Amino acid sequence: MAELVAKTKTEKQSELSGFILERTAKRMKQFFQQQLAAADAGITIDQWVILQVLDRQEGLSQLEIARATFKDPPTVTRIIDLLCQKELTRRITDPDDRRRFKIQLTEDGREKIEAILPIIQAARRQAWHGLVDEEIGQLTGILNTVFENLNPGS
Repeated sequence: MAELVAKTKTEKQSELSGFILERTAKRMKQFFQQQLAAADAGITIDQWVILQVLDRQEGLSQLEIARATFKDPPTVTRIIDLLCQKELTRRITDPDDRRRFKIQLTEDGREKIEAILPIIQAARRQAWHGLVDEEIGQLTGILNTVFENLNPGS
């Protein structure tokens, strides 16, 4: 019979922190989705994430978008299909590789970003309510450290 080893305080805190992190990430995603639905925005939070990436750097391939959003390529393809149907993005054949597409925002896509951004900003303010700038900075630093610790190259 294997001997049970008592968990250290650090192990217990680590387990709890992981649970809290996952729970918070899910709650934030649900909350942001609810805010978009309440505003009749016509897009999901996952669609917003891709629009936001394209707003920062237009003309990315679907694979580049998948990497930037940490979503799997088939999911990104489905989301881009929906965004193209809504005429918020368009696929342009990559001049360097005719098998690939570059994804661009349409004028409607740019207008959608302008319309949605205040909703997202208000949701962020609510999420960070009660935290001072220093605490938000510390949280960001801690989360970036955890992220980098899990980077396959580290």
